Formats: sequence, structure tokens, C-alpha cells
Amino acid sequence: MKKRYTLEQKKWDSPAEHAMPEHTRVPASFAIGRVIIAPATVLAPMAGVTDTVFRRFIKNASQFTPEATDTNVETATTNQQSGCGLIMTEFTSADGLSRMRETKRKRYLTYYDDEHPISAQLFGSNPETLADSARIVQDAGFDLVDLNLGCPAKRVVACNGGSGLLRDLPQIERIFRAVREAVTIPFTVKFRMGWNDKYIVCVELARLAEHCGLNACALHARTREDGYTGQARWEYIAACKDAVSIPVIGNGDIRTPEDAAAMVDATHCDAVMIGRAAPANPWIFRQIAQYTASKEASGVGSYDIPTDTDRYRMIRTYFRMLVDEIALEEVAEAARAANIIASGQIARDQRHRDAVGKMKQFAAWFTHGVPNGAHLRKAIFEAKNGKAVLDAVEAFFESREGKPAIQPPLEHDAELEAAPAAWG
Repeated sequence: MKKRYTLEQKKWDSPAEHAMPEHTRVPASFAIGRVIIAPATVLAPMAGVTDTVFRRFIKNASQFTPEATDTNVETATTNQQSGCGLIMTEFTSADGLSRMRETKRKRYLTYYDDEHPISAQLFGSNPETLADSARIVQDAGFDLVDLNLGCPAKRVVACNGGSGLLRDLPQIERIFRAVREAVTIPFTVKFRMGWNDKYIVCVELARLAEHCGLNACALHARTREDGYTGQARWEYIAACKDAVSIPVIGNGDIRTPEDAAAMVDATHCDAVMIGRAAPANPWIFRQIAQYTASKEASGVGSYDIPTDTDRYRMIRTYFRMLVDEIALEEVAEAARAANIIASGQIARDQRHRDAVGKMKQFAAWFTHGVPNGAHLRKAIFEAKNGKAVLDAVEAFFESREGKPAIQPPLEHDAELEAAPAAWG
């Protein structure tokens, strides 16, 4: 009997190991409409992960200049110095965005100046509502707007959103035309191969996107029924690239710089999108850029493997950014409540994000594959407050001082398994 997997699965099923191609590299840049993306790497939108803190954190962890490969993750960066060319928001409901008040919209669409270029991803099934939400995104200053046709989560598919729309190409065309008419910023789409193996529509969908004036498309080379199981079928990325002249971004099973270059070599895609590997190895974008630059300079490609000091600084940096951001949210919420009360109305209590809970979630990813990392995860999950979390981190890395750096293997882990199912 064939083993059945859930859509929530985030492990890799015996992924292929790739050698670095001799002559192919991830491109230095590509253009989506008038927006230049340099280098040609994209952080995939991931529900519960790619909020403004994680996006800016990735930009810092990705920092790279050919002259200095020892940059650390605590140094401020600009996009031109980052190995990550484009970042994307968590997917956002178009229905919710169009109905909520402007103050609440700002909370969902928060980003900072150093995040440009940045794309906002929307999901929904109503053309008019998606068009309205795309206008909101444009007015908020985003560089691009993206339509999610890849999320396999049941709650999204049940509303005919995400990959649920892959069964209704005429409705997708209506959405494409409505959004394209509504905004002038570049409009892109991220989709899967199809609903299942009997209904593969990715090439037809890529052609439809180009015909309707979209500026790029990204393919996660699995079906909705696949979820995150099995091997990503890169040959479908190649088929989409052969079918259209707009940029095609490849997504699926990129765990290392070698994988990224191998995808470009196999498919000729214009850029690569990285999802699951980023929380476990936030340096992957920098490693891709390092390899490309060193190969071009000397003929021999190489990239840094993070040391324990790098990993320690990374965790500390992310936690500090998270605590600071949540503190700002609380100040803003207090001011909002005060204004409502001053007007004679009743202010509802708003639920704030839990810094300690987020620390625990990301500590699990950041220590993924580190020797004895389970001991640190256990200590963090038993912590009751932020200070206890940081104390556990300090103690763990002090005990590992002087031990050699390793490249953590990206393998099955219970914490990754429990991640949200909306990584599309």
C-alpha cells in the first residue's frame, strides 16, 4: 500500500544531490517589468515565516561583497550588497485586506525602506476583490504584486484560493485581466504544475499569464496533490521557460548553492526561488553569491560554511529584531487604543504577537542539523520568557566554543513538519 503523506509535510523525500555545473551559474540579475532583481534569487513567501522581521533578517544574513567574504549578520545591508535579490510577504487574503480598516492594513503590509525591492503576495478568487487589493498594495509602495496559485492548504483551497484555482483556468484569466488593469506596478503569479498528475496546466497557465500582460511567473514544480512530497519535477520549469518569453522563476528542492545552479542548468530559468531551506540555512543566498563571484574571479568556486559564532550571532540578531519589532507594534497599538477611547468609543484589546513563541519556532529552524541542537531546542522550549531563551542560547554556544564548523544537513525534523501548510 502506498504511503500517504500530509500536505503539511516539510521534509525532503530523499532529495537528489547535485554537483555544481561547470559552466552554469545563477544569473547576476534579471528584470521583472521595470524592476531589476540582483542577484536572480528570490525568498519564497511562507505563511508564519516571511514577516518583516524575517525578511530584513535574511537581507542581513545574505550580505555579501566580493571584496570581503567575512561579513557578519549584524551589519546593516542594502539590496545591492545582499545575496537575496527579491523578498516577498507572507500571503495575504485579498478579501480580508479589502474589508479591513486602513490602520489594520498597515499592520499586515508593514515593510521598511531597506526591504526594496519587495513584492506583496495576495490570494483569493474574486477578480474585483483581488483588483482592489492590488491597488492597495500599489498605493502602499510595494514594487510588485504577486498572485498565489500554489498554496495547497485545505482552508485556502476550500475557498477556491491558492492551488484550488488551478481547476478553473477561465476564472484565473478573469483575475489576471482585472488585476493587470488595476495596477501599473509589475504583476506576477506563483503556481504549481496543476491540481494532480491528471490535470497538469502549468505550461498553459504560463502562456495565459504572458497573454494577459503579467511580467513574470514562478513555478513550484509539484502538483497540489503532491503537497511537499516526492521530487520537484524541474522538467516542467524547463517546459514553461520554453513556452514563454516573460521571466520564469524556478522553485522546488533547492537546498544548497549546487542545487540552485543545477536548476538553472537544467531548466534555463531566469531566477531561483528558495523556501524551506531559508529558515534552516539563512546564509544560502550569500553562499550562492559567494560561489558565483569566486568562480568568476579565480575559476574555482567556493562559499563559506557558517561557524558557531555566525550561528550564535544570527540567533541573537533575529531575537533582538523580533523583540524590537513587537515592542514597536505594542506602542502603535496603545496609541490607536488611546485615540479610540478619546473619541468616546470602546477600544478592543488586540492580540499581540508572542515574542517567546516566535523565538522558539525559529530557534528550532536555526539549530536544525547542528550537533546536539536537540539539547538547545529542549532548553528553549522549556523557557518561560525571553531572558531564559537567550540564556539557553548563550550556554549552548559557550559549550561548543572551539569546535569546527559544519554544513548542517537539511533532513527531517519534527519542528519543520509542524510548520504552516501555506508555503506555496
